[in-house]
Amino acid sequence: MESFIEMLKKSDNIVFFGGAGVSTESGIPDFRSEQGIYKTKQDFGVSPETILSHTFFMQQTQKFYEFYRTTMIYENAKPNKAHEALAKLEAMGKLKAVVTQNIDGLHQAAGSRTVYELHGTVHKNKCMRCGRAYGLDAVMAADGIPRCACGGIIKPEVVLYEEGIDGGTIEKSVAAIRRADMLIVGGTSLNVYPAASFVQYYRGDRLVLINKSETPYDGYADLLIHDSIGKVLSEAVAAL
Repeated sequence: MESFIEMLKKSDNIVFFGGAGVSTESGIPDFRSEQGIYKTKQDFGVSPETILSHTFFMQQTQKFYEFYRTTMIYENAKPNKAHEALAKLEAMGKLKAVVTQNIDGLHQAAGSRTVYELHGTVHKNKCMRCGRAYGLDAVMAADGIPRCACGGIIKPEVVLYEEGIDGGTIEKSVAAIRRADMLIVGGTSLNVYPAASFVQYYRGDRLVLINKSETPYDGYADLLIHDSIGKVLSEAVAAL
């Protein structure tokens, strides 16, 4: 922990790259975990990857929304120690960006301002016919498939399987990582591509990996911490 704190003290252009493990401490389960996959197959008869695909959304929209509302949306979830510590680090002027694979908006709820959401967000939704924007409440209040006043289907601005990540978000994320003097990677197995490959753009010598399980990039890390991300970040930021 001391070496992590020293790295934070030396750095003033930090980028945080995070995944599902950041939000599990807010009570949002990882749908890609063994338990999540098993439960989905049991309840819906197919894998989460199948349901969360563009094809499935277009062909079985009703079933998609049944899964989406019950498995992907956690309206009562609150930011945890990790989200709060990162927001504090940004307020100190040290953290320049959060690059996240999560879609829950908890970084912004904690006060983070520069957040690049690679996989979109549940809080933005759009009519597929007229393009009208809707919040999460329109999706949750609907009975079955949410529809616009024009009759079009409302689709979440979440990147589904078979869909591409927004080009502008990729550019900003890669640029931030390239400029960073410290890259903290947390709560991600670094197995979901292309997002996981973003780590390769980091050019510095302060790559910190905080994850409970092993990742394919463990050998590249300058510091490896196998512990709770909320605990590690909150204790380290409090020591600055």
